[in-house]
Amino acid sequence: MASNVTYIYQCPDMYKCSKVNQGTLFLPLFNESDWPLALRVVLYLLTMLWFFMGVAIGADLFMCAIEVITSKTKTLRVANEEEAKGYEEVEIRVWNDTVANLTLMALGSSAPEILLSVIEIVSKGFKAGELGPGTIVGSAAFNLLCITACCVMAVDKPKRINSFNVFLITAFFSVFAYIWLFMVISIISKNRVDIWEAVITLLWFPILVILAYIADKNLCGNFAFLKKNKERIELNNMDLLDEKVLKKHRPDLIEYMKEITSNPALTEDEAAKLIAIKMEQSKKKNYGYYRVGALRSIGGGRKVVPTIPDKLKPLVSDGPGAKLLVDADPLTPRVEFVATAVSVLESAKVAQLTLVRSRNLSEKITIRYETIDGTAEAGSDYIAKKGTLTFEPQETTKQLEVVIIDDYEWEPDETFFIKLHSDVEESKNVEIGPHSIAEVTIINDDEPGTIGFTKPSHIVKESCGKAEVEVERVNGADGKVELVWKTKDQSALHGKDYIGGEGTLIFEHGETVKTIDIEIIDDHQFEKDETFMIEFTDLKTQGAKFGRLKKTVVTVVSDDEYRRMFDRVVHMAHLNMDKFELGSATWGQQFTEAMSVNGGDVENATALDYGMHFATFFWKVLFAFVPPCSWYGGWLSFVIILAMIGIMTALIGDIATIFGCLISLKPEVTAITFVALGTSLPDLFASKNAACNEEYADAAIGNVTGSNGVNVFLGLGIPWVIATIYHKIKGSTFDVSAGSLATSVVTYAVCATICIFLLIARRFIPAFGGGELGGPKAIRFATGGFMIFLWFVYLLVSSLVAYGHLSPI
Repeated sequence: MASNVTYIYQCPDMYKCSKVNQGTLFLPLFNESDWPLALRVVLYLLTMLWFFMGVAIGADLFMCAIEVITSKTKTLRVANEEEAKGYEEVEIRVWNDTVANLTLMALGSSAPEILLSVIEIVSKGFKAGELGPGTIVGSAAFNLLCITACCVMAVDKPKRINSFNVFLITAFFSVFAYIWLFMVISIISKNRVDIWEAVITLLWFPILVILAYIADKNLCGNFAFLKKNKERIELNNMDLLDEKVLKKHRPDLIEYMKEITSNPALTEDEAAKLIAIKMEQSKKKNYGYYRVGALRSIGGGRKVVPTIPDKLKPLVSDGPGAKLLVDADPLTPRVEFVATAVSVLESAKVAQLTLVRSRNLSEKITIRYETIDGTAEAGSDYIAKKGTLTFEPQETTKQLEVVIIDDYEWEPDETFFIKLHSDVEESKNVEIGPHSIAEVTIINDDEPGTIGFTKPSHIVKESCGKAEVEVERVNGADGKVELVWKTKDQSALHGKDYIGGEGTLIFEHGETVKTIDIEIIDDHQFEKDETFMIEFTDLKTQGAKFGRLKKTVVTVVSDDEYRRMFDRVVHMAHLNMDKFELGSATWGQQFTEAMSVNGGDVENATALDYGMHFATFFWKVLFAFVPPCSWYGGWLSFVIILAMIGIMTALIGDIATIFGCLISLKPEVTAITFVALGTSLPDLFASKNAACNEEYADAAIGNVTGSNGVNVFLGLGIPWVIATIYHKIKGSTFDVSAGSLATSVVTYAVCATICIFLLIARRFIPAFGGGELGGPKAIRFATGGFMIFLWFVYLLVSSLVAYGHLSPI
């Protein structure tokens, strides 16, 4: 930029907005000094935000590559006397979870900050800059204070850190790293960094990893962890859709699948989606999983965090423990006749039929009906009728009346039918139940009738759900008849094979056919046919009598319906689970997802997804050229994406520097505000999702404390080593001005210490919440508010020192 920028905007002398004086690497590309200041400010701000989105898209693929690398497994043979071979094969991870989180995972989440620091020093001729170190400290403050505050307030139920020993190690280093930074630049060799200091700064990183690994393994003093760890890893990496494995290790998932597949309101495709979601939620997840989910939410990409589709939410609870809501109304209202056959005296003039509505009662619905001739003819025996019936919300029964014509002549019994339809325009979502047709018999007597079973035996399949045993009333249908029935075990047992007992069956006036419903238990095991008996024990209505069939035997036969259904649903569930895979298998799939809103799942895409998709479309297509993460164990895409993010980070550094200059914001203040927030926002969404979806608080908080230490040890250790070696060769010294950086570091260290002690107090003092996250509303919001207050204190003190209103330490 030409020096005549001063006639448009007068920069402070030491912050000229030019490539030469300001130390930018690429920008500005041409002379823009004659542009209006307001326009340049807006353009640079929007460009910086757009580049942050681009880094987020790249970080998505970067984390996918890291996930592929760290999920590498190997198979071990473990002695097991229960197995025929005398051993079982156990698949275990090559990478320890703690080591993976502190190395590649931390690098993935902190890559922009680390690369910015390295690139800044190189671009300035191996001289220290303010943007890189300021961003590292600023993002550390935002991560620990603001992200932790959001996680604390995001959940109701208290959640605790499971690996507390590891947390103590990472929490200590998240403060010690910045104390060490202060000691180097302000005490040991003031305003200068020597080679040995740079090397030790870098060596703190492997020391952190080793100590965290020792803490994770319980200080190597108890070898009992080996068995526990083996079992845990085996379960985490098993095929969650292998039926044998599920029966052995996760019977709770088998029960969930039984509930889902037996629900009549769900199609097989819907059941497969819910099972796939449940299986995905049952897997152990790390911070990288949630960060990818957050990054894709920002970019309107394919979601990896499973959510219940909107149309299925009334049937299941959402969240990590999603389960079938047994008492919830299924989606579609159902209407049917109470009795499929009724009788009416010709002299009664009117036939009354009862319709019952079940399942969803919250809507107003309308169904259509019509009469159909049998031996009785409309016009001579009854008056034809057709029309609609409307059920108001919460209304469960409705009466339908048909006029009977009494011609005062003797005739044999005659019948006609009434049929229900759901093809009413305003109630297309109504389902007509199995009792959709009722038979009406016009009779000439007034006896209460004879009661009996229609058949001496019934055969039902184990997969039928319930046995409907018909009871008929013949030789009269006058008045109300009550009778008592009960079941008797034979080879089938009550509570194990069926739900029996005793009950009362009621025939209302005119009803001639009713059913006794017996729930059949499908244990999903192949076994011999089993039987039980139903018999009448008492008839409470005078005048009525039992017929010849007072008993009936129900035979439950085993069939292969469950096997066929299970195979179909599992196959579809596998296809649905593929949608939750982080990476893409092929280049073509990458480009398809890059060019599609919500990764192609348009049905569940929101307006925000569309907006963010078009805003990040260029970056999605650009990163689609990177080889898929599944190639070469993820390392190829890891290296390529790291290089691309490095170039983008260099441009962000230039943009942030010029933007800060244009608005008279010093680089160190720009670093702890705009740049720190831009690089840390994905971590905010990721940690919040982890807090809401994980049983423990490790994934939400653990990465924050771990990455804060890694940022210093790598983000400053690497460039310091490079710069000190360069200056050693040149015979000069690597000068690092303490200035406002020292005050910023000390302020952060004090605020961070308070924050960590507050988290520990919340864990051990029930009145403070009973866990690091969640707790009573007043307590958790007070905690979160105080942490955010500490962040504002950090910003205020650092800014006042940067502008000379406070003296630096």
